[in-house]
Amino acid sequence: MKSTIQEIEERFDKDVARFSKLETGQQTTLDAAFNMELITESIVRCSPKLKAVLDIGCGAGNYMVKLAQKVVDIDITLLDLSQPMLDKALERVGEATLGKVNALKGDFRTVDFGTDKYDVIIATAVLHHLRDDVDWETTFKKLFNLLNDGGSVWIFDLVHQTDTILQQYIYHDLYGKYLEQLKDRDYRDHVFAYIEKEDSPRSLMYQLQLLEKVGFKKVDILHKHLCFASFVGFK
Repeated sequence: MKSTIQEIEERFDKDVARFSKLETGQQTTLDAAFNMELITESIVRCSPKLKAVLDIGCGAGNYMVKLAQKVVDIDITLLDLSQPMLDKALERVGEATLGKVNALKGDFRTVDFGTDKYDVIIATAVLHHLRDDVDWETTFKKLFNLLNDGGSVWIFDLVHQTDTILQQYIYHDLYGKYLEQLKDRDYRDHVFAYIEKEDSPRSLMYQLQLLEKVGFKKVDILHKHLCFASFVGFK
């Protein structure tokens, strides 16, 4: 049985410090700091009239702090399951932007956004918590519907390989080695265990094709390193 939403929330409630490091990002994700810069700079260059941004699974607010350093007057909506994460994100983002900052606590799939629309949605290290194909498609449709015309969604997440041999090599062997180098084998096994318990990642191709299926006019790959990828869909 996979973790419930409540179990995931409780784990993140206790892990705020690890998600508050702007210089490194979340180190269990490969190229975390690089992707933070890549995505926020790409947003600025592709969205000259940027005003309203939604960050789902915002954690402690790293991406919004980084974006606010580049565009100081954007309005930001933060969304996360964890209240301690939201509290930290509000504190940090509020100090970084001159725009309005709003916080919503809950599961993105069930939160009611009313009539609000956004120029940009950021989803980093969050969509891997989705479950079956219906869940994935329903969520991607909601992302599409929450965007203004011409808006974009920017995703950075854990992905898997469709080929089982490549999955073993890239995820278990190479990513496992990276985790060992971060700390040790026990830490590697700990990370693998909570990924197995909590997450249901899909392949990069699956997600790119799903973006197109729900209506995105253009999709593009930004970066892929082993089992982590960043990509974008334009409405």
